Amino acid sequence: MRPHDILMPTAAGLCCRPGGFHIDPVRPVERAVITHGHSDHARPGHGAVLATQQTLDMMRLRYGDNFAGATQAVGYGETIRLGDTTVSFHPAGHVLGSAQVAVESGGIRIVASGDYKDAPDPTCTPFEIVSCDVFITEATFGLPVFRHPEAAAEVRKLLDSVALFPERAHLVGAYSLGKAQRVIALIRQAGYDAPIYLHGAMEKITHYYAEQGVPLGELRPVKGVKKAALAGTITLAPPSATSDLWTRRFPDPLTAFASGWMRVRARARQRGVELPLVISDHADWDGLTATIAATGAGEVWVTHGQEDALVHWCRSKGLAARPLDLVGYGDEDEDVGMPASDSEAAEA
Repeated sequence: MRPHDILMPTAAGLCCRPGGFHIDPVRPVERAVITHGHSDHARPGHGAVLATQQTLDMMRLRYGDNFAGATQAVGYGETIRLGDTTVSFHPAGHVLGSAQVAVESGGIRIVASGDYKDAPDPTCTPFEIVSCDVFITEATFGLPVFRHPEAAAEVRKLLDSVALFPERAHLVGAYSLGKAQRVIALIRQAGYDAPIYLHGAMEKITHYYAEQGVPLGELRPVKGVKKAALAGTITLAPPSATSDLWTRRFPDPLTAFASGWMRVRARARQRGVELPLVISDHADWDGLTATIAATGAGEVWVTHGQEDALVHWCRSKGLAARPLDLVGYGDEDEDVGMPASDSEAAEA
């Protein structure tokens, strides 16, 4: 048996024919194994979904109770039999509940890592190296220019700005699953104990994180708060909300955006971001290359991102490598699955 007999790219996504399932399929399939809850990986409409309990909970929050015909929760380190394969889940360090999926058949182990990072994160289980024959890696930041700074230092920039401009409201754009909660947790670790305000689209998932034991401190909905009372405060909101009419409710708003893409200053300028915060939930170039080496894989498949540069690096190290050219993955759509009462329109 060869690796591509076990997993192969198809129009629906990465397909495991011996196991009878797809990993993070982009269209409805009979059986889906989901790595994490971001909407570009976790879509509704599958016949059956296998994922960690937290990923299943996230999908239920976003899509409702009937997001799949059936569900099964799989814990980290747990091994299950699917067709002619064995499948196990391992921490990916990306967001709460995120997992790498190890698929074994015919003496070959392939690890589909989904999205991952090796940097510390107080809101989710740390990334785990899983030895394998073939490693499937993302390449979102797969260029040597992307070397992320310490996230705590970026949050310190935010708090220094809050102290420097007490008359202004600080609006932090951050993806509603994972990034927002990580930023809040880092703010708390830095000693900031004042209430933090949330855009309506942030509330469900952020409160779920708190229920799961992630220390986020006092959180308040921003809706209904008087404009003057928001001076000197921090509010977390979806990135799109920080550049629309919604910001008029804040006194002299200062816009920040937490993203690995803020390393590219042109992107910050295009978005009108006054305070770019380089905080990413994806591995940077050093994280990607170190992880690939640590897995011991002799073959690497690269997907969704800067595929060519990482493939070239792998080949320069004597590894077999190829791009998978999967489509449908990238920064998640923040409005997917949000009911009208929680949408940005409701907050305008």
